Amino acid sequence: MGQIIEFPSNGTSASGYLASPVEKVAPGVVVIQEWWGLVDHIKDVCDRFAANGFYALAPDLYHGTVATEPDSAVKAMMAMELSKAAKDMSGAVTELVKRSGGTSVGVVGFCMGGALAMVLAAERPDAVSAVSPFYGVLSWPSPGPDYNSISAAIQGHYAEHDDSASPKDSRALEAQLKAMGKDVEFFIYPGTHHAFFNDARSEVYDAQAAKQAWDRLVPFLKEHVH
Repeated sequence: MGQIIEFPSNGTSASGYLASPVEKVAPGVVVIQEWWGLVDHIKDVCDRFAANGFYALAPDLYHGTVATEPDSAVKAMMAMELSKAAKDMSGAVTELVKRSGGTSVGVVGFCMGGALAMVLAAERPDAVSAVSPFYGVLSWPSPGPDYNSISAAIQGHYAEHDDSASPKDSRALEAQLKAMGKDVEFFIYPGTHHAFFNDARSEVYDAQAAKQAWDRLVPFLKEHVH
C-alpha cells in the first residue's frame, strides 16, 4: 500500500515510508518509529492509517539502520543526532501538509517516538494540531522540549507496568501539561507492559488494549486534524 519517498529536510533530504488513502484530500499523520528504526511494524501502522482515510508518513530517523536486539537499538538511538531528527520530522510535517491539502497534521509516536512526538509538537505548533505519544520517554541528556509552545491537543497512551514510562511519570506529565492549560488526556491501560501496541512483539502485545487505544486514537485525530 505504501512506498518509500524522499522529501526536503532543511536544505538536505530525508526519506520515509508513505501510505496514502483512496481520497486525494485527507488528513495527514506523522508516525514516529520506536528505537528499532523504520521496521515493518511501523510501516504496517502507516498502512492502517491509510485504510482509515489518512496520509501517513514515517520518517526514517536512522537513515536505513534497523535494530533487531535491544543493545543495537540503544546504540542506534544514542547515535541519532536529535537536531537532525528534529529537522527530518519537521520536513515530514511540511511534506504531509502539502500532500494532504490541509492546514495541519497529527503526530503519533511509539516508545522513543512517543517522546519525539512531543518534541515535534513543541517545535511545530504552527502545523501540529494533534499529538499522541505511546509510552514515550525522553532518553537524551539535553533539555526537554518547551511544552508551553505546544498548541496541539494531546492524547497519551501508557502501560500500567512500564519502568521507562511509569504511570507515576505519565500522570506527572499530564498534570504538568494541564497546569499549562493544554488540552490533554492520558490513558493508562491496566495489566499492560511497554510496547503493548506492537503486534510484532508477542511477549508484550495486548490485543484488547491495542484495539482500545486505536479506537480512541483515530477519532481523536479526525476531530483535531484539518
